[in-house]
Amino acid sequence: MLIVTGAAIGLVVSLALTRLLASQFRGISATDPATFVFVVATVIAAGLFACFLPARRATHVDPMATLRNE
Repeated sequence: MLIVTGAAIGLVVSLALTRLLASQFRGISATDPATFVFVVATVIAAGLFACFLPARRATHVDPMATLRNE
């Protein structure tokens, strides 16, 4: 849920800033849908990958051993 929320906020902010960037760079369109889709997909994939590794490690830990140590 946090990844999707962050991607949505980033997408809204980036769409708001495209007018400024388009005025700075000539020959680049202000709204390139392919770029926005690629960037959002990359951010979501990176977030899911970052969540996957700790979750995978946590599944290999014996809960009873962890509770005994505390």
